[in-house]
Amino acid sequence: MKVLALGGCGEMGRAAVKALLGLCPDAEITVADRAADAARSFSESLSGSVKWLGLDIRDEAALDAAVKNADLVLNSVGPYFLFGKAVLSSAIRMGANYLDICDDWEPTLAMLDLDGEAKRAGITAIIGMGASPGMTNLAGRAAIGELDEASSIVTGWDLESARPEKIGKKASSATVHGFHQLTGTIRQFQNGAYADVRPIRPRSISYPGAAPKVAWTIGHPESVTFPRFFPQLSESVNVFSAGRVTLFGLKILAALADLGVISIERAAWLGERAEGQPRGISDWSAMRREVVEKRSLPHLFALAGGTKNGAPASAGSMILSAPPGGMAGATGIPMAVGAFLVLSKKVTAPGVFAPEGAIDPGEFFDILAPLCNPPMKDAKDLLLTTRSWEKCDLYSILKNKFEM
Repeated sequence: MKVLALGGCGEMGRAAVKALLGLCPDAEITVADRAADAARSFSESLSGSVKWLGLDIRDEAALDAAVKNADLVLNSVGPYFLFGKAVLSSAIRMGANYLDICDDWEPTLAMLDLDGEAKRAGITAIIGMGASPGMTNLAGRAAIGELDEASSIVTGWDLESARPEKIGKKASSATVHGFHQLTGTIRQFQNGAYADVRPIRPRSISYPGAAPKVAWTIGHPESVTFPRFFPQLSESVNVFSAGRVTLFGLKILAALADLGVISIERAAWLGERAEGQPRGISDWSAMRREVVEKRSLPHLFALAGGTKNGAPASAGSMILSAPPGGMAGATGIPMAVGAFLVLSKKVTAPGVFAPEGAIDPGEFFDILAPLCNPPMKDAKDLLLTTRSWEKCDLYSILKNKFEM
């Protein structure tokens, strides 16, 4: 099993490579990066069959030559609007399976449109196999499975916990990505059709076991992928939650960027500094306590609406822990789990998929659970599902489960 890890010595690529070595020690991994010295240094620090390769993926011939020798390509090279479709096209030409962590909806759509070519090539490609998108997609598939008929899906996450762990001289690529999805227009699925709408619009969330809360819309792949794999849906949106001060600052910076007063990069730089001390997505024990104490929305969740036994119903699935290592671990390690499922032939269907279209949530979360911090036993332990037709108090459940 030969794996080509593009951008494999970047933060998320490193997390993915290390996790895949643990899950699949027999894999032969080539860490490829434009920074050849960094690729060599990282590969030499690892045990197992790990090689390195200096590679500029803008060189199509060189990229094809590298991909030709691989059974699976792990692509953590962004921005995906520049490189996602090009790398997937190479994998299709060379007959290699493919996974990435693309978190922009525009290139996600462009890559999903290569589904026919991937089917003809007999390869499996999974787009956006990280935290969000990724874990949220599979939580959404689990929530949809609780209903007899699903008509809506909302995926959501806490913006406060998605801050970068370190603030540098430049804004992180994750923060720049976030401001791209908070400005201009975003695509969502409303009333059975795709619509380009303004972001940061309020959305009332009636999560089972909790009082209604307000979250805010943002552009993300989940909004555009779910309707492809669940055609019965009439609505698909992605939302974030944030404190009042943070939300106010975001609105001001996004408005200034929309007016052309500042660039998106400048807005991202100012946003990181205005938010104060980064928290990251590492301390899930503290975040669960915060949900209980503030009676807030879960930090990473999916909410499906529809019918159960002929009556209106909803089911919510929240993720109770995540891999260590901040955003890098929470994004890269789920990609490694997805890669393991492909390499072990648990996922074999040809074509281009979002996670909810190809991966069984139970299998995925069973493997991911012990890799989390704090570690969980299995999918049932990691994913908490509450249902509108079962009277419950989400916060009491969390309090009792974790003896808060």
